[in-house]
Amino acid sequence: MSHRSRLLRLSLVITLAIVLSLPAGAATVSNHYSKSKSQTITESARTRKKLTQSRHSRPLARATVKRTSLHRRHAVKHRYYERFIGNSFADNQTLGDITAGEDPVVRQAAIDALGNMNGTVVAVDPNSGRILAMVNQDLALSEGATPCSTIKLSVALSALSEGIITKDTKINLGGGYRMTLTDALAHSNNTFFEILGRQLGFEKVSYYAHQFGLGELAGYDIPGEHLGTYPTEVLPENEGGVGKMCSFGESVNMTPLQLAALVSAIANGGTLYYLQHPETPEQVANFQPRVKRHLDIAGVIPEMLDGMAGAVRYGTARSVRYNFNEEEILGKTGTCSKDGIRFGWFASYANTQYGKIVTVFFLHGGRPTFGPKAAELSGHFYRELYDRDFFAAKPAVAERVNTLGATQ
Repeated sequence: MSHRSRLLRLSLVITLAIVLSLPAGAATVSNHYSKSKSQTITESARTRKKLTQSRHSRPLARATVKRTSLHRRHAVKHRYYERFIGNSFADNQTLGDITAGEDPVVRQAAIDALGNMNGTVVAVDPNSGRILAMVNQDLALSEGATPCSTIKLSVALSALSEGIITKDTKINLGGGYRMTLTDALAHSNNTFFEILGRQLGFEKVSYYAHQFGLGELAGYDIPGEHLGTYPTEVLPENEGGVGKMCSFGESVNMTPLQLAALVSAIANGGTLYYLQHPETPEQVANFQPRVKRHLDIAGVIPEMLDGMAGAVRYGTARSVRYNFNEEEILGKTGTCSKDGIRFGWFASYANTQYGKIVTVFFLHGGRPTFGPKAAELSGHFYRELYDRDFFAAKPAVAERVNTLGATQ
């Protein structure tokens, strides 16, 4: 190799060493095929761009986290937990009850089903108005309470009677969602009945409610019975107006006896009986039904029944089926509260080939008290009646009276 070749090789080695010793950020990558110098990007520029993006993104992330945190604190701050002062449990609910004229099988089933829940049970023969059992009579005969969603039975009958709807009429609840009366009763949809209430108006809602027995004594000469109340004026709009009256029964006070009388009229085809509570076997033997009035609802009652049956099969009262499936049960639940007291209603009737029995469970207390719980207890009640052959062929009336007298 010539001296000149050696010098050339040494020069190349030195040049390569210098290049390799430079900082990486100073190296330049050129696109020799580009037509514009603007497409030449240095590593240092790329790095500066990423750092700039990072500096802008970190404060944004912190701001987002801060806003999310504030939102959560704001949501927690305004979350509402209702406080209840009522006691859902009680002892000695039967203390002072007058029982000599009641059906012993029905009464025992009601006591067993109610257990230690703070409430009352009223069981009625819908074809005569005779009270077969009334457990915790002090509460059953009291001034009553907000009917909650059980008021929807009265509203539905009113709307059907006025021809506003049939059971197949679909009402737009907003957002394109539509519902029929059957599903509205089964699922106790408030918006549906608020719409019905506004379409009916307060005068018609009030008229039918009084026809169905609200605002008047349900019993005939029952000592200690108090009167429920139905307002003479519509609820103010800022409190929900007639819509709230028809979805929750706001401003209405209904007694367990009034609800039992209304459901009895549905079960028997339209006769509103005075409820009577015999106090001795002799009064049972001489019992005579007393008709308060005949309601013009026979033609619309069938429109109600699918919804009441649906409540038990798949709706708000499906807890009945935890304990009882053998016979058809139709009913309506109700849950609401007032002044720290929670109410749980379930009004129903058993529809069997050997007759019907109407039952109202009314619970009074705190958080464990609600309509589905009342429905569950009703399932216990019907279960015990079934197991004791109540839903079976009945002996002659005279034989039942003699049997009742022998058990006292």
